[in-house]
Amino acid sequence: MSEAVSPRFRSVLDRFAAYKPGKAVTSPDGRSFKLSSNESPHEPLPSVQKAIMEAAANVNRYPDNNATALIDAIAEHAGVSPDCVAVGCGSVGVAQMLLEAVAEPGAEVVYAWRSFEAYPLLVALSGATPVQVPLRDETHDLDAMLAAITPHTRLVFVCNPNNPTGTIVGHDELAAFLDRVPADCLVVLDEAYGEYVRDGRFPDNMELRKGRPNVVVLRTFSKAYGLAGLRIGFLVAHPEVAEAIRKTYLPFSVNSVAQAAGVASLAARGELLARVDATVAERERVHAALVADGWTVPRSEANFVWLRLGDRTAEFSAACDAQGVSVRPFGDEGARVSIGSPEENDAFLAVARAFPHRA
Repeated sequence: MSEAVSPRFRSVLDRFAAYKPGKAVTSPDGRSFKLSSNESPHEPLPSVQKAIMEAAANVNRYPDNNATALIDAIAEHAGVSPDCVAVGCGSVGVAQMLLEAVAEPGAEVVYAWRSFEAYPLLVALSGATPVQVPLRDETHDLDAMLAAITPHTRLVFVCNPNNPTGTIVGHDELAAFLDRVPADCLVVLDEAYGEYVRDGRFPDNMELRKGRPNVVVLRTFSKAYGLAGLRIGFLVAHPEVAEAIRKTYLPFSVNSVAQAAGVASLAARGELLARVDATVAERERVHAALVADGWTVPRSEANFVWLRLGDRTAEFSAACDAQGVSVRPFGDEGARVSIGSPEENDAFLAVARAFPHRA
């Protein structure tokens, strides 16, 4: 009998761990508060639930591969023509589509670090070379990112607000940056948390992208719209860019239930944004309480707060776990804590208040 031979896999798989979603934990007394995945604490609105139930009756049929009704609704909401829109399986799926359209061995992709933890995985799997640019004062250092762009750079991610720090880059600095990026390099403005922003400096990127064919705006239904379990993301771009991205679309990857829920959510946008206002109010309350307790917390414009804990990150995460509060630790850098319901936020604040920390 010949010796068993293992299948051959891509060498890149040996160099990083797979994406790990936020975990749920339970305290000894049975309490569980999941603040690790930036999810909305609210269930879908009744009108959205109704659309989900109606669409579920037809899941024996394939969905509309062109997602026509959903794309039309997104286009109307964004004030663009449908040929400017592409959809995918969450904004992560759309980001993967973008990389499949531009990345190849020898190409480079620039992004800030720390930023969205999926970027390194997606870039490595695309075959491109990742170029990480350190944050400055917990936000994007656009001058350094500009300096990192070379003739090999195909794409730049700007996560705004940034995940996990919650900070933003403002209109003026972003516009100046975009004007200096080479026209043949895509700039992806990843706005997964855009609905939570209240800082007047935040750019209107649907307006900012006009006259800049290389600028792509990336959005999701997972956060403010509360549809994380259905996985719907979309981009708005120049028609030629959107067309190229749609060529990478995995057939039927936005299912019929998700498409119906997305359309219904846009129709109920006023009600949904009232819920977002409630989350923003809780964010401000949590931030103020942390500062009052002596924590140094950057101003967040997302639905989470960031605690830079350094080598005490694991200790803090364990303290939260012990009380049934799940947060998202990042190595020896810090922890991201989602904004949940008032009860969930109070449970987190109790742990933070008791934890010996440095201001």
